[in-house]
Amino acid sequence: IVRGTTSIKIVQMIRDAGATEVHIRVASPMIFHSDYYGIDTPDPDKLLANQYADIDAMCRYIGADSLAFLSIDGLYTAVGGEKRNNLAPQFTDHYFTGDYPTNLTDLNGRTTSDPKQISLLKEAG
Repeated sequence: IVRGTTSIKIVQMIRDAGATEVHIRVASPMIFHSDYYGIDTPDPDKLLANQYADIDAMCRYIGADSLAFLSIDGLYTAVGGEKRNNLAPQFTDHYFTGDYPTNLTDLNGRTTSDPKQISLLKEAG
């Protein structure tokens, strides 16, 4: 779940179809960090996981009866790997962990490892 807007609509469609309960299970960890590598999520404040203090509040927002996410280690295990190596992550998981694989560079050529860096997408539009 990125911003939650699609989840709200899906939950409502399921209820409109007659479901008395809607339980959502997300096959990834919560997305806390922007993806500056191609996915249009330039503003971390708009990500659902950053807008609500806990999963229960997120669940109420989207209108579901329950909501659960995989842990980061659960994701690694699900794809047949070992738990995450925090010193050298096996996969690109920066949107979950904030560990970006490269330094971020803005339009003025400034390089940083700070994920609060303004993305090219945000500056462009």
